[in-house]
Amino acid sequence: MKFVLLFGPQAVGKMTVGQELEKITDLNLFHNHMTIDFLEPFFGFSPEMWRLSTLMREEIFSSFVKTDKYGMIFTYVWAFDQQEDWDFVEKICETFSKADIYFVELEAGVDERLKRNTTPNRLEHKPTKRNIEQSEGNLLSTMKEFRVNSDVGEIDREHYMRINNENIGAEEVAKMIKDKFGLL
Repeated sequence: MKFVLLFGPQAVGKMTVGQELEKITDLNLFHNHMTIDFLEPFFGFSPEMWRLSTLMREEIFSSFVKTDKYGMIFTYVWAFDQQEDWDFVEKICETFSKADIYFVELEAGVDERLKRNTTPNRLEHKPTKRNIEQSEGNLLSTMKEFRVNSDVGEIDREHYMRINNENIGAEEVAKMIKDKFGLL
């Protein structure tokens, strides 16, 4: 089994790259908003929503590793200055301990991410992003509050790649990931 953790700041293109990677591999995409957008109408962006989202994700991961599926892509905004995010990633890695785990970090400048924040694909698949003013405010405040890209050398994993995808299309990024890690 393969597990691709595709991470980076909001609107960097994680889901879109994941969609393209899913098209050219046998991996299944589980983007982080699949749980967020399911729970937000019931609980808002509350601690209870985040607790349930984490619980659902962990249960999905635990069940998925018991299948004979080729693998999964999971997208995540990782706050590198928050221990709970490191703990969550470690827990995912423990769940997928018998899988080949690949870390793919995306980065792009804030101006490009603000443009991507309003793309039709993003708004179609992420209902909570349709309030553009709120979504943009969240993107900007998260940058000030958290460190959402790693420092050089901080990710100490055998299978790790960092891609500045500001001027690279999602299809090309997906092909880069597939080729680098020999995914089927």
